[in-house]
Amino acid sequence: MKEFQTKQYLDENGRILNGELKELITDELARILYEKMLLVRTFDRKAISLQRQGRLGTYAPFEGQEAAQVGSAFALHEQDWLFPTYRDHAASITFGHSLTTIFLYWNGRVEGCVPPDGRRIFPPAVPIATQLLHATGAALAEKWKHTENAAIVYFGDGATSEGDFHEGLNFASVFKAPVVFFNQNNQYAISVPIHKQMNSETIAQKAVAYGIPGVRIDGNDVFSVYFETKKALDRARNGEGPTLIEAVTWRYGAHTTADDPTKYRNQEESKVKRETTDPILRLERYLKNEGLWDEIWLNQLQKRIDDKIESAIKEMEAFPKPDVKDLFDHVFAEPTWTIQKQKDEYYEYLRGVRR
Repeated sequence: MKEFQTKQYLDENGRILNGELKELITDELARILYEKMLLVRTFDRKAISLQRQGRLGTYAPFEGQEAAQVGSAFALHEQDWLFPTYRDHAASITFGHSLTTIFLYWNGRVEGCVPPDGRRIFPPAVPIATQLLHATGAALAEKWKHTENAAIVYFGDGATSEGDFHEGLNFASVFKAPVVFFNQNNQYAISVPIHKQMNSETIAQKAVAYGIPGVRIDGNDVFSVYFETKKALDRARNGEGPTLIEAVTWRYGAHTTADDPTKYRNQEESKVKRETTDPILRLERYLKNEGLWDEIWLNQLQKRIDDKIESAIKEMEAFPKPDVKDLFDHVFAEPTWTIQKQKDEYYEYLRGVRR
């Protein structure tokens, strides 16, 4: 069995492990990635706060997975496709999604599923692993249209236990679809640890069964994520087919704000990881080692981020009230009699005619 070593460019102390890699990492790239990770972490914490205040619905946090999402999405080209799960709003933000729109999504609004013009971002997939098939189909369409566009699809470790995972990889492999299967292995599928999910040592090795490359990376090392994802996307654009990437990471908080991780996970483990392998802290150490750290710059950056998020919240809360017809009018092009009946009865309920 081929061994799948975990690729790492940047160690926990912020040191580049290979001198040749240093030439690839510009000061601008390091700062941009830091800015994007700080933005999405601030967004994530704010969203949790809004949910606790009753201003958002149930929310799926991602703190700890910023490098995996930001580094991979930053490697995309403008016309590529992004297929997120319900936890990949950091990737969507990095790829150009509106903060306001993502807040609307978590407020239960259909408008929250609509990407900005010119951005190919699918609505977040809540059913586990279904988006792998969608990504494979979109990637094949790009191949048949003879474009150089590729797709990336995100999923967790639990998704590898679903049939859609195997069908997506198999189909993409057979037809050489230009798609990157990006697994964020945060080591828990809700409350189920990975050793109860599978007997394989890694997720990356599952690529062997489909005759495609499998790559295992340190998902808290944003440079490893960015450059390895870029390689996989370049491979896809060149007609060489799909790649499976396993980004080993850790989510500090709950599965969702409706969950209590203390029931199934030792929180001391998260505390240790915050102090050692945290993706933002690691990049901060790199910036300091390289003489690129500036407290004034950081304070100004945090102020811009805070203002941007507060502006998005105001836009979200000033949005017109939802139209109840949206529940019924967008299921079929022409409503079936069952949908029409439900709509009529609900309107009667709202008017007080039916109880």
